[in-house]
Amino acid sequence: MYLKHLYRTGFLDFYRVATDATPLERPYYEGGVRAGFPSPADDFSEAAIDLNRELVKNPASTFFCRVSGDSMRDVGIGDGDLLVVDKSLQPRDGSIAVCFIDGAFTLKRIKVERDCCWLIPAHPDYEPIRVTPDNEFVVWGIVTYSIKAF
Repeated sequence: MYLKHLYRTGFLDFYRVATDATPLERPYYEGGVRAGFPSPADDFSEAAIDLNRELVKNPASTFFCRVSGDSMRDVGIGDGDLLVVDKSLQPRDGSIAVCFIDGAFTLKRIKVERDCCWLIPAHPDYEPIRVTPDNEFVVWGIVTYSIKAF
């Protein structure tokens, strides 16, 4: 998978993915890895998995961005995580989205109410952002995966 850096904002780096360049096939162990008691290694059956096909459902509308900050830490998205974001998905109540509001990008959960919507952080130190018709507001895309380094 080839990522082309597009631009940087205050807390997000945006990338475009080139999925057609080459498949990204890697070994995949179908039996899984137990997180409880160890199990005997049956047959080590190995298949291949293409991460482009698994992570990018709509190549023309998918981009990646790297998170800077911790406002979404309580949903498992932290500083340095790489997000897979699909612009073709419709925002829904509860979606985690990359949003552009009043000249700035932010990553928040969307909460829809009758007369407005809210951008909800997942960290108690941050306040929700109320979005009204007076705001310049666009949902850039919906987060489909968060890739984390340990």
